[in-house]
Amino acid sequence: MNATVENDGQRMRSITPHLICAGASDAIEFYKKAFGAQEMMRLPGPDGRLMHAAVRIGDSTLMLVDEMPEWGALGPKALKGSPVTIHLMVDNVDEVYARAIAAGASAKMPVADMFWGDRYGKLVDPFGHEWSIATHMRDLTPEEILEAGRAAMAKGCAEASA
Repeated sequence: MNATVENDGQRMRSITPHLICAGASDAIEFYKKAFGAQEMMRLPGPDGRLMHAAVRIGDSTLMLVDEMPEWGALGPKALKGSPVTIHLMVDNVDEVYARAIAAGASAKMPVADMFWGDRYGKLVDPFGHEWSIATHMRDLTPEEILEAGRAAMAKGCAEASA
């Protein structure tokens, strides 16, 4: 399935993250600084909280809304974490990762070359959402990835026991 939906002339992908943020307007500004997001729209409610907003990062849309506890809409900080990681593919992971940290994100896993062929790192944005950021470096077969993964795990176990 490779469906797209037109929304105000903008293409939507089959799956679009919709984030709940304590301070969605601030989150939009962070995503602009950190990831080069372009604001597509925002719909403030009567009390000033954002009822809906959308930004574009690369070729994808990210929708946002302010926390609204009265509707059960809580962000990751209120929930004490999130089980979801948003994955972002970029041309230069080191540059984007550094820009996100400078904009206020926290490092969770420094950028490094990974056995599956990507240069990859993880961070947490100021609103509690986890992001993995990667640049694809080389193509590997499934067998090569499996073998490299086993070697990486064996090395990790050996280092942990030393």
